[in-house]
Amino acid sequence: MAKGFTDQGVFAHDNLCAGDLPVESIKVTIALSAALTRGAVLGKITADGKYLLSAAGAIDGSEVPDAILAEDVDASAADAEAMVYRAGEFNEAALSFGVAHTAATVREGLRQRGIFLKKITEA
Repeated sequence: MAKGFTDQGVFAHDNLCAGDLPVESIKVTIALSAALTRGAVLGKITADGKYLLSAAGAIDGSEVPDAILAEDVDASAADAEAMVYRAGEFNEAALSFGVAHTAATVREGLRQRGIFLKKITEA
């Protein structure tokens, strides 16, 4: 390693980002729930502003897709902070969804927030 440089870790490309639009990310609180992986579609709880995996049948506000998780996070034992994407273009095949959600059911809600889903085809 060259003098003055430090190891910054390893990045494994996962095809989540899928376009030229700039991404916007912010740090949020993930509510006590489960371990979630990068690419999870999240909804925001109306009462406290925390985020959960968006499930279509929820009635706390988190049923509305609002963001995409930018990093793996473990909220199985307590609330946890994590980065989320609030804008950009993303590969719908790299997303994970809560109960009764699919790319088709979240597409319009995310589009209204500046998040665009793309179908990426292999060449």
